[in-house]
Amino acid sequence: MTFEKHIDITQTLADDDKRYLWHPFTQQQAWESESPVIIERAEGSYLIDVAGNRYLDGVSSLWVNVHGHGRPEINQAIVEQLNRVAHSTFLGLSHPPGITLARRLVELSPGQLNRVFYSDTGAAAVEIALKMAYQYWRQCPTPQPNRTTFLTLRNSYHGDTVGAMSVGGIDLFFQIYQHLFFPTYKAHYDLNEIERMVIAHKDSLVAVVMEPLVQGAAGMLVYPSGFTRAIWEIAKRHDLLFIVDEVATGFGRTGTMFACEHEGIEPDLMALGKGISGGYLPLAATLATERIYQAFLGQAHEFRTFYHGHTYTGNPVVCAAALASLDLFEQDQTLRHLQPKIAQLQEGLPHFWELPIVGDIRQCGFMVGIELMQNRDTQAAFEIEQKAAIRVVKAARQRGVIVRPLGDVVILMPPLSITAAELATLLDVVYASIAAVAQELDTVSYQNREEQ
Repeated sequence: MTFEKHIDITQTLADDDKRYLWHPFTQQQAWESESPVIIERAEGSYLIDVAGNRYLDGVSSLWVNVHGHGRPEINQAIVEQLNRVAHSTFLGLSHPPGITLARRLVELSPGQLNRVFYSDTGAAAVEIALKMAYQYWRQCPTPQPNRTTFLTLRNSYHGDTVGAMSVGGIDLFFQIYQHLFFPTYKAHYDLNEIERMVIAHKDSLVAVVMEPLVQGAAGMLVYPSGFTRAIWEIAKRHDLLFIVDEVATGFGRTGTMFACEHEGIEPDLMALGKGISGGYLPLAATLATERIYQAFLGQAHEFRTFYHGHTYTGNPVVCAAALASLDLFEQDQTLRHLQPKIAQLQEGLPHFWELPIVGDIRQCGFMVGIELMQNRDTQAAFEIEQKAAIRVVKAARQRGVIVRPLGDVVILMPPLSITAAELATLLDVVYASIAAVAQELDTVSYQNREEQ
């Protein structure tokens, strides 16, 4: 293909993207004014666009890639399953990959979780957990139908479906839809307040819902040590169900397979997603205890069935990919090799305090948030029009690294398989990008002062 022909194809793709697509969490007016990066293939820790440019994947393609792109073991598992059957309904039928994966997940999961219900997104996994918990109290040995609401934490994020948004707490994402939500109680990060709220409302509460250890979409807000366990113990004391959302924290992101392991938590329901398939195909799962499961057993005329499902629930190809990913955790000793890389982050991140616009640095395992502020001493935020973190993302992209912003927090969450050298590059590029933006914003601020 000639160079000119390649340019034509790239421009056609860019034009068609802007003409036909609507991207998630994207202000399309700004998107349409810029040249999009169009990813064509990937290798290891790198994404490669249609022009052949290589980018270090600093956010694991939105927190999902675990073992690197293009792993032949996962690719082969997908191909082998495609050669058997691409899809067969899980409604009234079963298949080997779905059965085997369920057993493996139960064996790995914390506490007494021993039933697996498949779906396709983290939000769906949370919705399922909410519905299971709600229905449980109507069908348990001592039914309590007055239990109709949930207790969650402010700044929480559990997905973008209506039920998941109802238990979420990020106003920027959800406020416009608030009249669609069912009511919930949202607590601050204060254990005494949380227990008072539980005591005051325990007769109407279905469950406590939270992200363990860290609130990811809130900008990597890390709880104090023992905080998650303390809330679990409050729920236990008052006979509430405890739902953990491990969609972002599961499959090694915090340094253990699941975040609950850090503090010995045994949830009643656990939502999984993102890294469950190694980042190759969409899959999610909700794990439940036998106590929950037994409340749904009965004769047909009792209508105790869990009436929920998706067309592609438990798709065999996706389950095969997830099984191959779990095999790689063992084969590559992923969690063991992750520990020195977590330490590398711990050693490298304090260097960022030298940059004047870095207001906070938060890390939980392989999850990092670098918050940018106009004034660190007063905690003054940048004006939204300044687009501080977006500027950093663009500067990093020019230097061959993909990262993402959450507000003015720059997120780093690379594949667990990233090498020490690649991780060093990620830190160096993000540092240089923030430094460049700090200088750029300072120049703009100076010019504005001169004009005034």
